[in-house]
Amino acid sequence: MSAPNLVTQDNLYEELVEVSSYLYKKALTDLPQDVRSAISTAREKEAGIGRKFLDIMVKSIDVSDETGIILCQDTGICIFFVRWGGRFPLKVRGDLVVDSLRRGIALATDIYDLRSSIVHPISRKNTQDNLGERIPDVHFEFDDSDEFEVRLLPKGSGSENMSFLKMLSPADGINAVKKFIVESVFEAGPRPCPPTIVGVGMGGTADLCMSLAKKAVLRPVGSQNPDLEVAQLEEEMLAAVNSLEIGPQGLGGRTTSFALHIEYAATHISMNPVAVNIQCWRGERASAKISNDGAVRYGY
Repeated sequence: MSAPNLVTQDNLYEELVEVSSYLYKKALTDLPQDVRSAISTAREKEAGIGRKFLDIMVKSIDVSDETGIILCQDTGICIFFVRWGGRFPLKVRGDLVVDSLRRGIALATDIYDLRSSIVHPISRKNTQDNLGERIPDVHFEFDDSDEFEVRLLPKGSGSENMSFLKMLSPADGINAVKKFIVESVFEAGPRPCPPTIVGVGMGGTADLCMSLAKKAVLRPVGSQNPDLEVAQLEEEMLAAVNSLEIGPQGLGGRTTSFALHIEYAATHISMNPVAVNIQCWRGERASAKISNDGAVRYGY
């Protein structure tokens, strides 16, 4: 299936189905260049078994590029971040956007023969379409741009299971935040398939804090938060988690994480939430940005 390159008011929702379907396959097969570069950089630092596993990762990417086969059998649980510009000229209904994104995930699951990973939390029934109650998880954000952007983050269970939240007291101070981040990565160990991308959320409420941690893993590897204090903390914490020497696939080495990104929100005077959400070595993500003339540009 080719990717739609233009949407209009008449075909908006049907084209969003195609966009969503394409993004799902793209995220599972086309690794962002920043992740590829991070793997190459890590290979230069590692030796022995750590280097061997990074070589295997490179081979997996090459095979996926050549064949279109997904990089991992785990097709993940789909999380969408939709940015809706107030000056976007097409009329958009949020409920129909969600419906289109859902149909796109089901379409991709069918035509690309993807494993369905989504089940009911009690019966464990699997409808075989990667859909379920409130899944995919869709977040809407609004700004004053003239664009409409859809970003997809498929989270495999190995990495999503390694999610941590702690409601710290302001009296605990920044050292407690640092300790919690390092302890979370240490507890995760080899389970999220390192080298990882560590997303950290700070502030807000419990649910907002974890959502911010997920947004953090969507950032390109090596990007810095525009807030200088936060950027400095990112750098310090990346060095700290790499000093754990968990290494590629948890077998030791200098590269436990490719990146550590932090997103934050203001919070209540008497609380200090911090969340850690970890993404596996593949750093899977994909995006589509629709400009005011209906042109669709794909990226990560």
